[in-house]
Amino acid sequence: MYYEEAEGTGEDRPTTARLRQVLERAERVVIVEASPAEADSADLPRLTVTGAEIGELARLLAIVDGGTGDRCRCIGWPTITIYGTRGDLIARWTLHHQSGLRGLGDCDADLRDGPALTAWLAERGLTRSRSVQEGLAREEAEEERRQKEWIQAAPEGLAQAAADVARPPARDYEAWSGGRQQAGDRLAALAQQRYPDSGERIRLLLAWLGVSARRSSGGMKWYDMAVLRQLLAENPGVVLAACVASPLTPAQLDGAAQLFRTVEWTKAQGRNLPKPLKSLLIEHIRADGTDAMRFCMNHGYYGAKRTV
Repeated sequence: MYYEEAEGTGEDRPTTARLRQVLERAERVVIVEASPAEADSADLPRLTVTGAEIGELARLLAIVDGGTGDRCRCIGWPTITIYGTRGDLIARWTLHHQSGLRGLGDCDADLRDGPALTAWLAERGLTRSRSVQEGLAREEAEEERRQKEWIQAAPEGLAQAAADVARPPARDYEAWSGGRQQAGDRLAALAQQRYPDSGERIRLLLAWLGVSARRSSGGMKWYDMAVLRQLLAENPGVVLAACVASPLTPAQLDGAAQLFRTVEWTKAQGRNLPKPLKSLLIEHIRADGTDAMRFCMNHGYYGAKRTV
């Protein structure tokens, strides 16, 4: 989720009192499982709320007064359209990630109980929000598992610094991004201090980078990139020497496959590798490589002959 700072002076902040004042004027409320641009399509799932249920909806739409001070960059859905007694349009709001409301003031506002609203909508036939929430929960659980796995794989003495790097994105993305860079710099400095022997350090970092190679989806995360940047900052000749000084473990070979296919490495060093390393890496990929590794090998990476 990405956010941008809302315009305005803060004098038009959303509040639950304002929300209730709007809904007190409503004759009917139409909720459509779509963005505002699509909300008028007749074939989309929709719910019309009237009478006492409008008051119930107002309770479920209660927000944290004052709003968030920013706006989510996504379009938002479902769309909530409020009509007056003469059929006139009073307001149009959107939900964001089933946890925030837009359209009431000059910024978004967090719902006080998003799950309760999602359940209420599902009971009345609008189930898409619930499906999305369930999917998001699964994604969050998987991402948390990946982060823990990555931190646990850190070389001895680096786990706490790794945890700082792996902190998930915050609402203030710019501040989080700056903090992430600083955490990555601290991690790199600590790795240099803890493992002054470059060969040992490189082999440990290769094994750590290899953790990302076995993921079936999601690609490399920002915390994986922190390890990759450390390897790319090493002297390339020393990296290659560390790879042939003694046999690499399967995890280190996975990390080497990740490193030697990056644009940064191939642009500066080319795709070819020293013969002993090339043979070892190609043998590893043929025996136990991932689809991504085989794809790269078949396209001429790792010094392999291109076959496609």
